[in-house]
Amino acid sequence: MRRILIVGSAGAGKSTLAREVAHRLDLPLIHLDRHYWRPGWVASDDVRFRADVAALAARRAWVMDGNYGGTLDLRLSRADLLVLCDPPRLRCLARVLRRRWVHRATPRPDLPDGCPEQIDLEFLRYVWRYPRRSRPRLFAAVAEVAPELSVVRLRRRRDIRRWLATLPTG
Repeated sequence: MRRILIVGSAGAGKSTLAREVAHRLDLPLIHLDRHYWRPGWVASDDVRFRADVAALAARRAWVMDGNYGGTLDLRLSRADLLVLCDPPRLRCLARVLRRRWVHRATPRPDLPDGCPEQIDLEFLRYVWRYPRRSRPRLFAAVAEVAPELSVVRLRRRRDIRRWLATLPTG
């Protein structure tokens, strides 16, 4: 495994898991949020972002976290493994609220400078709707772009611990 893609709802634990996996496997870590957002939560131009993601995905090795459905084809076709962090939506909501509190005065390491943690109703709706909207789109993209790709679905903390135990420790 040289290219591991980690996806899931906001608050699912993608970035935390990606840091741990990158450390254990001594692989470069790519947080897509750091490449998509500009200071003040200004979104990247879609064409530019897609080109950036294509270049990132073309690298020899990586652990990459982030959803960005418009670039899934680029990443799935290069990934050796897809890890879906898929806890219950109420846990994800609780985590994004806790994360907002924890990072109220300090920036998150997986976000670019000038993008302080924030929550609004649209974001909370996205988290709530992820299982019914985004997860099916993810599985459809896998079936279309990379049907042979191995997928690990982690629903509970116990699943994460068990899967991590199969990886070497760094």
